[in-house]
Amino acid sequence: MADPTGFLKHDRETPKRRPVPVRISDWREVYEPFASDKLQTQASRCMDCGIPYCHNGCPLGNLIPEWNDLVRTDRWQAAADRLHATNNFPEFTGRLCPAPCEAACVLGIHSDAVTIKQVEVEIIDRAWAEGWVAPQIPVQLTGKNVAVIGSGPAGLAAAQQLTRAGYGVTVYESADRIGGLLRYGIPEFKMEKRHLDRRLAQMEAEGTRFVTGVHVGRDLSVEQLRADFDAVVIATGATVPRDLPVPGRDLAGIYSAMEYLVPANRVQLGDLDASPIDAAGQHVVIIGGGDTGADCLGTALRQGAKSVTQLEIMPRPADLRPDFTPWPTWPLIYRTSSAHEEGGERLFAVNTERFVGDENGNVRALALHEVEMVDGRFAKIEGTEREIPADLVFLAMGFVSVGDAGEGGFLDTLGVEVDLRGRAIRDAGWKSTVDGVFIAGDAGRGQSLIVWAIAEGRAAAAAVDAYLSGSSTLPTPVRPDSVPLAVR
Repeated sequence: MADPTGFLKHDRETPKRRPVPVRISDWREVYEPFASDKLQTQASRCMDCGIPYCHNGCPLGNLIPEWNDLVRTDRWQAAADRLHATNNFPEFTGRLCPAPCEAACVLGIHSDAVTIKQVEVEIIDRAWAEGWVAPQIPVQLTGKNVAVIGSGPAGLAAAQQLTRAGYGVTVYESADRIGGLLRYGIPEFKMEKRHLDRRLAQMEAEGTRFVTGVHVGRDLSVEQLRADFDAVVIATGATVPRDLPVPGRDLAGIYSAMEYLVPANRVQLGDLDASPIDAAGQHVVIIGGGDTGADCLGTALRQGAKSVTQLEIMPRPADLRPDFTPWPTWPLIYRTSSAHEEGGERLFAVNTERFVGDENGNVRALALHEVEMVDGRFAKIEGTEREIPADLVFLAMGFVSVGDAGEGGFLDTLGVEVDLRGRAIRDAGWKSTVDGVFIAGDAGRGQSLIVWAIAEGRAAAAAVDAYLSGSSTLPTPVRPDSVPLAVR
């Protein structure tokens, strides 16, 4: 059992971040190493609750109290086994997930939550270092083939589960490398791509086949896809960015976040000597206060931006958990990411009126005003209008639908129906409106967290297994959210 007094004896401690002047001069991950004895102390704070709400906080159902206690008692390999029992890619989630499990930690009711995310990433990093992560080759092949379209976390999770169950799995990716947003959307300072490459090598050794540079419906016909494969999993994500149709939107220098982050990542991968969108010496404005906006902030600072301003239409959140997001729900509180710590200014409760251009058609400023909530809607506060300099503007307001979801796109060609929000419709068994075609991740759910993507990929794999073999012993950690008929 857990140390019953660990949380009384020890305070929460997390790794230190490298000094700001040092880390913005490179693109490496921002955290310094964390000693194993310190991590064991942190793991000892877990109370092994009779009802572990952290399980409910994580859609993967991670066995958090179990691997916390295994770390506390120095049984690291066993901890890695328990971690992998529910999560294919803990090195991704341990770096990128906002940790809803910690928000649901019982200790968090009256104290600081257990450092679940840090324990997770230290377990998997040690497992790789010790050679405990090995390919799991299927004992017997089924003779049936499955295509997975999309190589983000949902697609990769589905592919690994099905490969290990004995299916011939081919993953199709439209980009030139496997990984989806893990590859090109996540900056190197949040997750170095060696972690992704190492996991992909394991999957290839297990038998998963990866094919890049293929747009299904264009480079590979839908007819050929259905002829070659017994089932298809669509895991393309929600890739269409939310736009901001205000006056001046057509000015040069205004980009979606991914238009900016992808070439910046390609520079770090050695594909480009310099990004075609370079913030060096520029006044940068980021519209959107979430994680993607923070990724743009950290990238712009590393490129040498003259100034960076991040805009958020919502008011500044409270420092402590407010009553309307009680434990164990996700608390709407003020958070400071590593990128925010590095520089830039954050403006809350502001709305963009228009973009202001120069005589050459380039954006030079952004006109905004402050807002307040009136009867549930944002209302302009008169007399607060002003302009801020903007040589580059990045729109980081989230994603709204699946790419190619419209008429003539590959979903339409497949016959897969979408709802009014552009999400692929699926039933309670992860099936689309076409027999043999399944939907996993943001393609069906809409923009969400990496843990939801992996959980849905695992669950969709179980559904495919049951469809092709009549039953399945693969885990089903989550069920699809029901989609109201009103939005279909």
